[in-house]
Amino acid sequence: MKQVVSLQSLAPLSSLSLSLVAKQKQKLLSFRFLPPFLRFTFRSLSVRAMASHIIGYPRMGPKRELKFALESFWDGKSSAEELQKVAADLRSSIWSQMADAGIKYIPSNTFSYYDQVLDNTAMLGAVPPRYGWSGGEIGFDVYFSMARGNASVPAMEMTKWFDTNYHYIVPELGPDVKFSYASHKAVDEYKEAKALGVDTVPVLIGPVSYLLLSKPAKGVDKSFSPFSLIGKILPIYKEVVTELKAAGATWIQFDEPTLVLDLESHQLQAFIDAYSELESSVSGLNVLIETYFADVSVETYKTLTSLKGVAGFGFDLVRGTKTLDLIKSGFPSDKYLFAGVVDGRNIWANDLASSLGTLQALDSIVGKDKIVVSTSCSLLHTAVDLVNETKLDKELRSWLAFAAQKVVEVNALAKALVGLKDEAFFASNAMAHASRRSSPRVTNEAVQKAAAALRDSDHCRATTVSARLDAQQKKLNLPLLPTTTIGSFPQTMDLRRVRREYKAKKISEYDYVDAIKEEINKVVKLQEELDIDVLVHGEPERNDMVEYFGEQLSGFAFTLNGWVQSYGSRCVKPPIIYGDVSRPKAMTVFWSSTAQSMTKRPMKGMLTGPVTILNWSFVRNDQPRHETCYQIALAIKDEVEDLEKAGITVIQIDEAALREGLPLRKSEQSFYLEWAVHSFRITNCGVKDTTQIHTHMCYSNFNDIIRSIIDMDADVITIENSRSDEKLLSVFREGVKYGAGIGPGVYDIHSPRIPSSEEIADGINKMLAVLESNILWVNPDCGLKTRKYSQVQPALSNMVAAAKLIRTQLASTK
Repeated sequence: MKQVVSLQSLAPLSSLSLSLVAKQKQKLLSFRFLPPFLRFTFRSLSVRAMASHIIGYPRMGPKRELKFALESFWDGKSSAEELQKVAADLRSSIWSQMADAGIKYIPSNTFSYYDQVLDNTAMLGAVPPRYGWSGGEIGFDVYFSMARGNASVPAMEMTKWFDTNYHYIVPELGPDVKFSYASHKAVDEYKEAKALGVDTVPVLIGPVSYLLLSKPAKGVDKSFSPFSLIGKILPIYKEVVTELKAAGATWIQFDEPTLVLDLESHQLQAFIDAYSELESSVSGLNVLIETYFADVSVETYKTLTSLKGVAGFGFDLVRGTKTLDLIKSGFPSDKYLFAGVVDGRNIWANDLASSLGTLQALDSIVGKDKIVVSTSCSLLHTAVDLVNETKLDKELRSWLAFAAQKVVEVNALAKALVGLKDEAFFASNAMAHASRRSSPRVTNEAVQKAAAALRDSDHCRATTVSARLDAQQKKLNLPLLPTTTIGSFPQTMDLRRVRREYKAKKISEYDYVDAIKEEINKVVKLQEELDIDVLVHGEPERNDMVEYFGEQLSGFAFTLNGWVQSYGSRCVKPPIIYGDVSRPKAMTVFWSSTAQSMTKRPMKGMLTGPVTILNWSFVRNDQPRHETCYQIALAIKDEVEDLEKAGITVIQIDEAALREGLPLRKSEQSFYLEWAVHSFRITNCGVKDTTQIHTHMCYSNFNDIIRSIIDMDADVITIENSRSDEKLLSVFREGVKYGAGIGPGVYDIHSPRIPSSEEIADGINKMLAVLESNILWVNPDCGLKTRKYSQVQPALSNMVAAAKLIRTQLASTK
């Protein structure tokens, strides 16, 4: 029998005792070991809340409490009520933390069990028919099936949220979707906060952005525009707004991040029409329209600021420096400006003096009573709390601010703007910035010089990819449709325990190496039994594909609890790049050589590429990003050449995040692609023709950068395909010629579902309709780290069986 549980909190409010708020207040006040400018006392806060605002806050908890609660629930080890209790405690803690810090405009409905766009889909009742939803309040069974799939149906597509490493669940819409108000989460969470004594600003994904982020459902003509459904979803938004007003809300925040994209005139007109339609419903409410991640265009700015019925506009003034000029050229006198001057996407302490100067410059245009100090975007994209980082040295810690500290920075700026400047706080902040600028640990002149010299060459390999593939085939002797995996194998509890005990010095290096070798041998033998053609060692020694390399490179620092949500319960712990990057010694050669000695089949050397290391780290903001990327590329180049010398003939340099870093505005994209592609080419320009260079990309829309992917000049690319409904294949149907090896993923590893060999074979045949059989590889969408062996083994077995079946069919037709 299915368990149906509403998404609203089931935890009784009485269980959220006042002691939780008191504990959170005490936590905020116990910053004794932080640098002075990150300390504050409750007494130092203004009695009245200043004009300060937070767009959103991390959901996972300071120590990933939500992650563990979710996974326990999914594994059937805990109840829905227990999951709901963890979630309610986290929400209460976040709200009380912001209230105690003096934030005036505190968001609600930014918490999510999986993804905020999926929450909006649930609110609108836009459930694809395959999930068997028959109406009523959407519960966990349907919600998590949409997010993760289930035994009988696949999950909805997942892709990158703009240019971040967060992933959202893509709505699937068509002309026949019957929208209905099916999740009251936004209203329930507003009431929940109010019962705790916190008046919040409910946050919704705006109707325009929701539709622009959607796609035509499977079976719907690809020419169908989800935008045409605007008239059908607005009645649901009106219902939500009406309930929020009745509950006592005075502000409502519509997140419209697509306004930073290059929108066409008809899209801007639809935006005007949508908010004109909502105008009567929002009467009596203060409406905030929030944008983030980039500048808005001149036309968008004019459109946005001319809207009636809107009280305030939020702009990212960290990444949107041109927007600042637009505001200075004119801003409506009766509107609030929510000025996003505190960076929500990095972990560096705000330059308070500089930000205050920006705010004061806006004061003469907007007026103090109309400026609200805010974050540049949701703090979802940064780590939670620096208070938990007891192992970072004092100097480096003084340079940083995580989400909890950014809340303090926002309110400190708001106070300073109205004449209540904390001089000691600002002075300590200035000292920290001076320390960072002058610290010898930041600059390495030899690295700077080597990176500068890279501009003199394009670092292309000497021969064409077709010539290289011929030379590689003679050496590797692979079958048609060679099979491989992307890199990682399941990380079991025992494996994590071994790494944890070694790091804590509870086991010797000898015992650690022996345990890792045993795990590698198990993975190698399994792949041989499955008859996979090109093997991987499974990466048992690695905690994370970026952190592992950062730990072995100079210029990087690491946190204990600096986790950031990537999707669902999956969190990553980005390294901090604080200085010039170099490679002191080989990083992967020992493990790759060990694995190759266990088999006669080709063993891939596994590396993370420079662009991905850059995009999945917290990057220094004191030099251009491309200069840091070139430094990383040189370090990876050294590793590639050492792997080749050690006899590794297939080397994979993952660039999973290359597309993710693409600027949102088209005018800025060509420069990024130029240096990103150049960085990848630097890593492998010196290898022999017989050394096969692979790369891997996942969970982004690659069609618009396919020419740049070709320019990377890799010998083989494996790329996500299955969860995006084979969108990637359309680019080849449209006539793009790809001469290198290519492996579009044949099944989705982010779902526990095990595809049949027939299903995989059908997918391979679709690929063969647009790709030549001599360049096609067969592989999963991504690494297998998050799956269980009980899922991996049958799925890979079916994958190999499908490849063999198609090989036989191809041989019989010749």
